Amino acid sequence: MPSVRRDRPDPVPGAADHRARYRRILRFAAWHLAVTWWFELLLPRIGLVRIAERTRTTRMRRFAQRFHALAVDLGGLMIKVGQFLSSRLDVLPPEITRELEGLQDEVPPVPFAAIRALAEAELGAPLSQVFASVEERPIAAASLGQAHRAQLLPANAADAGLHSVVLKVQRPGIDAIVDVDLAALRKVGGWLSHVRLVSDRADMPALVEEFAQTSLEEIDYLHEAVNAERFAADFSHDDRVTVPDVVWERTTRRVLTLEDVTAIKITDLTALLAAGIDPAEVAPVFASVMFDQMFTEGFFHADPHPGNIFVTPNIGLAAERPWKLTFIDFGMMGEVPPSTRRGLRRLLIAAASRDGKGLVAAISDVGVLVPSADTAELERAMTQLFARFGGMGFAELREVDPREFLDFAAEFGDLVRSLPFQFPENFLLIIRAMSLTSGVCSSLDARFNLWDSVEPYAAQLLRDERGNIVQDMTQQVFDAIGAALRLPKRLDELVTRIENGSVSLAKPRLERQVARLNRTAQRSASALVFGGLLIAGSVVRADDTMFGNVLMIASVVPLLHGLWVGRRGL
Repeated sequence: MPSVRRDRPDPVPGAADHRARYRRILRFAAWHLAVTWWFELLLPRIGLVRIAERTRTTRMRRFAQRFHALAVDLGGLMIKVGQFLSSRLDVLPPEITRELEGLQDEVPPVPFAAIRALAEAELGAPLSQVFASVEERPIAAASLGQAHRAQLLPANAADAGLHSVVLKVQRPGIDAIVDVDLAALRKVGGWLSHVRLVSDRADMPALVEEFAQTSLEEIDYLHEAVNAERFAADFSHDDRVTVPDVVWERTTRRVLTLEDVTAIKITDLTALLAAGIDPAEVAPVFASVMFDQMFTEGFFHADPHPGNIFVTPNIGLAAERPWKLTFIDFGMMGEVPPSTRRGLRRLLIAAASRDGKGLVAAISDVGVLVPSADTAELERAMTQLFARFGGMGFAELREVDPREFLDFAAEFGDLVRSLPFQFPENFLLIIRAMSLTSGVCSSLDARFNLWDSVEPYAAQLLRDERGNIVQDMTQQVFDAIGAALRLPKRLDELVTRIENGSVSLAKPRLERQVARLNRTAQRSASALVFGGLLIAGSVVRADDTMFGNVLMIASVVPLLHGLWVGRRGL
């Protein structure tokens, strides 16, 4: 029981404890996989589908309750797995996500004696010689470590430029526990890779390895410190965001010392209102900051649950913004490769413009649909989905007659299930971050509509994309002009070499053919320049009428040149 773990120090587990932990995880997974196979695959095949449907809600709730108990008892990565499941509001039923929500909060703390021993071993000195004071009661206890408030010694405080800090220390023996949990998860991932229903949708071994890499990075506090400074650099000129400073002299792989930036928890509505901050104003700013991380910077906080974000009032500061968002805990960060980021940007633009066809194309580009998928029916489904439910917030969706959702699911459910969806790598953290962002915004404002934040952001992305298109077209125009200007000279050199006898002639009329080729090349170059200027002008004209008109008028010059060259060759 958790209460027992609070009352006694946890000894560092030995090999026997690790084997027992490994077997316990596998027994849990094997039993519930067998239950799922029996009810979801076997019974429907023998005509007993109603039994599976009637018991599904109870089975889901029982699974979640048992996993919750297992995760709290074992700790380690099982907490992280539960946190991920609790954030999957998009695919998991509320019976599971609701039961696992508690895993987002604190877990039983490690006694301070064990924390002190590990910290002193890492820092190479008693804590009394390193800090002026350290509070024994933790301010936060997580599955991999816990945090205590501390005060720097006067000399260190003067050097660091701050006095109050947070001392974050790993749980003793967590390295070995993580290794055991990852070994068990790899085994379960191997089992699932042989289940066609799962393997057609996701490469489970690859997803486990992605989760493993993230977990191993999260227990390396030097890596977290680097992440914090990189994140701070990304938002150094953004008055909406602040990040705690790292005290590098008091930081190792297992101990991290940061500026104490504790403020109002982002979902503490009472405290926000007491500070004169409207929670409904915080929600869109938080969403926009998360969008910037994923779609612009490509480096994002992958664990933005309420315990990791504060709202910090700008008390006594002459700033336009009366508060800032303060991010902490940079152990779990995600990176979006440029190619994926471009696909996500197109996906966001298509969603904001209610473009069903564009949305499906973007989903394919990102890699969620295999290239061979027939998307015509899915495009029709997305178009109808946007037409009926597009632009609604969560509160509005709750007011929709459930029969409408059932009708839509009945019409397109089989289609969606039959399509070859897959779960590409790099998406585990993206989906987690977006799910948590949506949840936090909804808790700040029950009527928060994500579309209100998506649409202006997507509009800005579209303007950026147009700028990129114009840049690309301009470059192509200059390349074509350069090629057109170089081609006659190169052809003249070829004719000269032919006249000098340095090139043997296979046909007596080669000169006329070369001349004809010269005119054709010039006409092609003129046509390309004309088309490039005309299309660039039409794109730019939407935002800058004057410049767009100038480009379109200028396109007449290469058009006339192409016609003149063509007539000369007749």
